Amino acid sequence: MARSRNTELASAIRETGWSQQQTAARFAEVAAENGASELLGITRSHISQWVLGTQPSGRAPHILCETLSRELRRPITPAAIGLRPESAGTNVVPEWSVDTLNELADLGRTEMERRHALTGAAYSVVGLALPGASWWDAAPERARSRKPVSQRSIGQTEVESVREMAAFFSRRDQRRGGGDGRAALVAYLRTDVAEYLNGHFPSEETRCALYTAAGELSYLSGWMAFDASQHSAAQRYFTLAIRLAAEAGNAPLEGHILRAMAHQANDLGHSAEALKLATASLERKRYSRASARERALLGVVHARTLAATKQRKDAMSALRRAESDLAAADTPADEPGRVMFFTEASLAHETACTLRDLGDLSGAQNEFIRSVRTRNAQLATRTHSVTLGYLGAVQAQQGSIEAACATWSRALDAMDGVQSGRARDTVVQMRRVLSPFRGRNITAVTELDTRARTVLSRIV
Repeated sequence: MARSRNTELASAIRETGWSQQQTAARFAEVAAENGASELLGITRSHISQWVLGTQPSGRAPHILCETLSRELRRPITPAAIGLRPESAGTNVVPEWSVDTLNELADLGRTEMERRHALTGAAYSVVGLALPGASWWDAAPERARSRKPVSQRSIGQTEVESVREMAAFFSRRDQRRGGGDGRAALVAYLRTDVAEYLNGHFPSEETRCALYTAAGELSYLSGWMAFDASQHSAAQRYFTLAIRLAAEAGNAPLEGHILRAMAHQANDLGHSAEALKLATASLERKRYSRASARERALLGVVHARTLAATKQRKDAMSALRRAESDLAAADTPADEPGRVMFFTEASLAHETACTLRDLGDLSGAQNEFIRSVRTRNAQLATRTHSVTLGYLGAVQAQQGSIEAACATWSRALDAMDGVQSGRARDTVVQMRRVLSPFRGRNITAVTELDTRARTVLSRIV
């Protein structure tokens, strides 16, 4: 059968400005970083054959996509460059076929040594596709069969170390936002945690505990990146966290991360994909095995995605279930630390967002007010400032500009020392709403707008 020239691949290489020889050299570098030793012999001749229509096999499509993505600073999929992925014919999405620990090593290097590669990369809707049931079922065995790289024996001391760091950075994120201190978390994840994961585990229980702790830390890195509006980095860390959770066999943690991915997709306007992710967070025992507090968190985000897709009845039903779940929450000692932030104030905030998206502005205002009144603002400064920002926007939508200005003034007070892209977005929205009132000599508007510009200059 005659081959057809791969014009998509030829176009992508041409866009990089590389020759085929240079493409082969860059390909080899990425293959080495990913531990793909079988691909180190790729030459200009191989690249030429691929351009002429030969389909590469094994991990070559993924490595080639990664090579081109780094240079072009946007996600490149095998289909986009005319290639069949390694997993063609199976239900495994190409992005999920990479070894977890290789991905951790590569992601750490990409962010720490070539930060622009993640900063400039685009959020990928294609990357939201989840693997099929067989991938999830096989995940624990994939981890168990992984050969340790070092002889270091990993025990409870290392597990507790990772947990302590996760707790520390989680508290910091709640107070200061995702833009403050995340580089330190990434450095710890790619060094100490990576070393632990490559060690020897004396028992399956210890391995699962360490993978769970590492998954929570990777999730936190993704959440902080999301809060800092670094959406491509957030997406990759969430995906890494999912892999670690699946390999730990921890269904509730899988649900927790899928819920965060749904939250991000919904905020970015991908409502259909967000609903799929939120629905997945409730499946495969992720909801049934979770604590009551975590079930409430999964449920209220599911409600938000239902509201975004205009499914009012189902959204309201999901809200009622989340309220019941939170009312049944256990004492803190009986629940994972990752959900302790989710309190009545958090539920009220998410409920308000759901009602707002359903067009119930009065109900949303009442819930935002309840959230503000019940939150410990000193422990959750970032979220408090965002809630106040949203409340002011709802008040403005209802024509109460004076009330909105008073609320936004409190929001700006709360943003002192906060580094958060979401907080920044509320200030941008604030100035947009105030725009028609500028130049009218309204003192409150003039003063608020001046303060808003100052705050924006501080939030990076």
